[in-house]
Amino acid sequence: MLLTGYRTEITRPECNHNFQSILCIAHLDTDVGKALPYVNATLGGFEYVEDPPSVTLRAHGKLITVHAQQIFINALQDEIEAERILQWLQKEINEAWQNRDQIEPRFEGAPKPKMLEILKLLPKTNCRECGAPTCMVFAVRLGEGGVDPEDCPSLSSDNLATITNYLGQFNFDY
Repeated sequence: MLLTGYRTEITRPECNHNFQSILCIAHLDTDVGKALPYVNATLGGFEYVEDPPSVTLRAHGKLITVHAQQIFINALQDEIEAERILQWLQKEINEAWQNRDQIEPRFEGAPKPKMLEILKLLPKTNCRECGAPTCMVFAVRLGEGGVDPEDCPSLSSDNLATITNYLGQFNFDY
């Protein structure tokens, strides 16, 4: 077993203390940097950085970045959700490391959605009902996996289906 434990730190985003979501930083008891290419291969990392090693994943509706000695998880509802995701990730890291002889390590991220393709399908009213200041900002967040298509209340059902299908090509799980 590579990763045996971690210490969590829960914070609210500094840019706006009115946000309802929290951020979790897990400080790992073990350097997992050598396991990250295998984790990237098994979990389909959104972005991979080789030096210093890190992999960013879209999982459980969150953006999760795993560094050699820290894990960052955004947009969490509470500490219980953070712990559930961290336990899942600890299991995934340990399984990838244990099975590394059968896994081809991957040193690049997965293909990414194009923000302009998403923006074309949004209403472009900049209504702010989704919480973003503009439809362009919402498109960027959607392409990063930070929000769901349903978070746009003005989106037509046809465009909702089209965006969902488009993002499905990139392993988004809506």
